[in-house]
Parts: sequence; structure tokens; C-alpha cells
Amino acid sequence: MSHLEIQGVRLLYRRVTERGDAAELLALDGVTVDVAAGEFVAVVGPSGCGKSSLLLLVNGLLRPTSGRVRLDGEDIREPSADRALVFQEAALLPWRTVQANVELPLELRRAPAPTRREIARRHLHQVGLEAYSRFFPHQVSGGMRQRVGLARALAVDPRILLMDEPFAALDAQMRQLMGAELLRLWDADKKTILFVTHDLDEAIYLADRVVVMSARPGRVLDLVPVALPRPRMLAMRSSAEFGVYRQRIWASLEREVLTALARENDGDADGRR
Repeated sequence: MSHLEIQGVRLLYRRVTERGDAAELLALDGVTVDVAAGEFVAVVGPSGCGKSSLLLLVNGLLRPTSGRVRLDGEDIREPSADRALVFQEAALLPWRTVQANVELPLELRRAPAPTRREIARRHLHQVGLEAYSRFFPHQVSGGMRQRVGLARALAVDPRILLMDEPFAALDAQMRQLMGAELLRLWDADKKTILFVTHDLDEAIYLADRVVVMSARPGRVLDLVPVALPRPRMLAMRSSAEFGVYRQRIWASLEREVLTALARENDGDADGRR
């Protein structure tokens, strides 16, 4: 049995327009993906294809219109401490120190103060920020803030780590370094990771498999196993084998990206009429 099962998931958003009419938007249509325990799976696709919605379904913040999302055979119906979500922005509380931010989810679970402090210190050490525990978010760099967000997610010891473009706001060099850091952490305890990104190189470098999504409504176009050896080195990004994976994924994505762009342009034109 797969650890995480996404079976024939369809997600329909319903809303009321400014004129009071009912409108529907089909975000995902028949998505099926199985993820093994300890597997690192990246999800790529054009903007608006439902990648983030897929993470919210796995987290339990959304329910599928049809289909099932299951963890170890049990339907996911609500958020739980066994799944942690990391966003593009670290979303740290500015009035709390780095350590206090990491302690926050433990505090909400009413963990005793000594336990919270010890767990926070351990995970700050794990991401290399133990020396910055008393700093406030505005006193550390963007990359450090993302590491604090990662430490906060790890502090609750989730079985699945859901990551929604967590490095997108960083510069190219820091993004590569954060990817290498994430792989180091993943290699230490092999948590299951579902990682959304627009960056094909990032997906190939990090993942065991890459899920390639279509333009909205999101469907699975391809499931690409990445057989590059581990541990992964940054130098692999310039190898011929890496380029073969990039070419295969882009061959699936090119038409979908153009479709998404055309849809956005049509929307802009409609807005000007």
C-alpha cells in the first residue's frame, strides 16, 4: 500500500461573481499520484494548474470535490500534526525571536516550556541557526528566515512535509544552497516530501520523481523517475544526463505553458473591454 494516495481527485471551486452569478472553476481533474514513504516528489506545471491546491488537499485544508486523498489507508479530512506545510514566504511573527517562532506550533499544542525549548534548539541546530536563536526575523537574511520556517515545520515531527515553492523568493545562488541544505536534512530522516516548484532544474535536482501537470484544469501529464545517484551534487546540474531529464519534462510542459499564457492574455483582454 502506498504511503500517500491521491486517487482520481477532482477539485471544483465555486464562487459568486460581482453581478451575483454563480461561477465554477475546475482546478484539478482526475489527478492520481501515489507517493511512497520517505519519497521526495516534486510537482511542476504552469501557473494556475492547481499545484498549490494539491498541497492544500493533502494537508486537509481543502476537500476534493470527488476522488480520495488517503494517508496509510485513511482518508485525509482535516489538517493534522503529521503533515506540515511550508510556504513561499516564511511567515514568521516579527515580534517573536527565531527560537520563539520555531516553538510556536509546539506552544499551540500545549507542549511544556522545557520540551519546546529543547526541540526548537535541536531543529535550529539542524538548520545551522542555533547561534541566531535570540535574533528577530528582521535581523536575519531571507535564506535564514526560510530555514527558520523549515525548522518550525520540522519541530512538530511531521510524517509528510508539504513545500509550496519555498525558495522562490530567494536569489539564484541562495536557492541552490537551500536546495542542497534541504537534501541534507531529508537524507538524515527521509521524511516524505511533496515539493511544488516552477523551476525544472530544482525539481530534477531534488526529487526521486517529478509529477508534470497540465494547464488548468490540472491533470498528470507525466511521472518522471529521476535516477540520478544520491547524494546529489550541485555539479550534476550541468551533466548530460540531467539535460535529458530537463528536455523530457519541458517537452511535456511547453504546450501547457503556452496555453496558460494565452488564457491569461485572454483574461487581460476581457478586463480591458
